[in-house]
Amino acid sequence: MKQPNLIITTAPHLRQTRTTTQIMYEVILALVPSIIFALYYFGITALILIATTSLVALGTEWLFSANKKKIGTLTDGSALLTGILLALTLPPSIPLWMAVIGAFFAISLGKVAWGGLGFNMFNPALLGRAFLQAAFPESMTTWTETGRGFWHLSERTFTMPLMTPPVDAFSSASPLGLSKFEHVITDHGDLLWGNISGCLGETSAVAILIGAAFLLIRRSCDWRLMVSTILTVALFSGGLHYFIPKCPDPLFMVLSGGILFGAVYMVTDPVTTPLTSKGMWIFGIGVGFLVVLIRVYGGLPEGVMFSILFMNALTPLINRFTLPVQFGGKKGGPS
Repeated sequence: MKQPNLIITTAPHLRQTRTTTQIMYEVILALVPSIIFALYYFGITALILIATTSLVALGTEWLFSANKKKIGTLTDGSALLTGILLALTLPPSIPLWMAVIGAFFAISLGKVAWGGLGFNMFNPALLGRAFLQAAFPESMTTWTETGRGFWHLSERTFTMPLMTPPVDAFSSASPLGLSKFEHVITDHGDLLWGNISGCLGETSAVAILIGAAFLLIRRSCDWRLMVSTILTVALFSGGLHYFIPKCPDPLFMVLSGGILFGAVYMVTDPVTTPLTSKGMWIFGIGVGFLVVLIRVYGGLPEGVMFSILFMNALTPLINRFTLPVQFGGKKGGPS
């Protein structure tokens, strides 16, 4: 009789009873406050954009499924979560056909090409956004002011929904753009509640913090990744503001842009981030440091996406040098 293979690891030997599917849907539930705030501020545009990227992500997952007669990986929630996350990191004014391309790219090359869930090196939603940023930089950096609520519709919504963005609002600069290029600091209260220009899910800090509290209570993510990222941004930007007063204050740096959304929903991705506690601190500190560096000294007003993707690429190296050493083994190499 064939004996089962034994997996030998260092202590502690803990067994997690929760499944990947449960965690995925808990993250989706945590996104509900951000979705509600997006609907309130940007109206039906947000609903159309979220529905589009979600359906395309699910369709792409099914398209590359080995057995199309079975639902398979569609039920684990990973494709749906990728579609929602991608939509919430896009500006409301982006044409829907671009969002379709981004969602297809996120699943096909951000997930399937690596071998599926658990094998991808980069966060699929961020990879899809990075592709759109490189391919359509003007559309990805064109912001609109908040609309007039959920029931606000423009005639474009029904006439050309795939060719033009269904949003009826004035063009506006983001708080980070105003800070970097015009040296205007947006009111912290507006940043907190989300009455500002920006991506669908990144404007309201309150909504993101509610989602973060839910994830932490449910233990669906590791607090070290979240805290290390936000704390690094606050400390680094606070130091710069103290010695160089023209640099934005730390509260502005934490509440503006996509750092809170990225720290809560992207940095905590268990697939693309380190496994060890020490590695998580290194990862979060690296993301926070790069974000402030790009915002203050880079050519772009925002750097969350690039920072997380860069640290995703370093995750295997971080894991290698922070994993516990087995008895008789050698740190950073094979035993």
